[in-house]
Amino acid sequence: MINTGLNPISSITMTDQAEERLREYFVNKGFKIGDSLPKETELAEALGVSRSVLREALSRLRMLGMIDVRKRRGTILTEPDVLSGMARILEPKLLSKETLKRLFEVRLMLEMGLGEFLYSRITDGHFQKLEDILSEESEAQSKAELVALDIKFHSTLYEITGNPVIIRFQRMLQPIFQFGLDYRAEIHKPGQPPKVTHQNLVSILKDGDAAAFREAMRQHFNLHFQLVS
Repeated sequence: MINTGLNPISSITMTDQAEERLREYFVNKGFKIGDSLPKETELAEALGVSRSVLREALSRLRMLGMIDVRKRRGTILTEPDVLSGMARILEPKLLSKETLKRLFEVRLMLEMGLGEFLYSRITDGHFQKLEDILSEESEAQSKAELVALDIKFHSTLYEITGNPVIIRFQRMLQPIFQFGLDYRAEIHKPGQPPKVTHQNLVSILKDGDAAAFREAMRQHFNLHFQLVS
């Protein structure tokens, strides 16, 4: 590299710095969700930036859901929706195949780790719902029906956890999960069933344990693992 004697120009703008320092300020000053923040003049002085820069930084934080403006309370600290930003960009057609693969890995990681939660939270009603899906699968007449029921079965496993974050996350990633079904034809021989079927998984949920379920899920996804290897 040629030594020009010039220092590289920082790509971090004043607004970037102000946004970062605002986050640090909130933490260092012990602000909690719902607390009112100091006025703009005080914040600008505390951070050593102009009010225009501060306002732009605050605007960014508001877009992220970290702050909000309320009547008679001014600007308050709010709890951001941690999944909202991801939801806006998860469009498979705008992502590379490599990125889709890496995101599909997330599905495998999540579902193999569901066992501990399923065994402690599954009810007779959940078992009935899974059995109904198995019955529909046995009567399915087309690949499209089977794909829809496959999605329904695995979505039900997430619902059983009762965790609203993971349920929503699964719904957000559903188009990415579809990637696995769309590309499985590349490695899947017609008529070759998975080593462990949905029926096997339900049986293990009834009579097995979390370790057995994790291994069964690994075998159930054996073909899928080939997609991301």
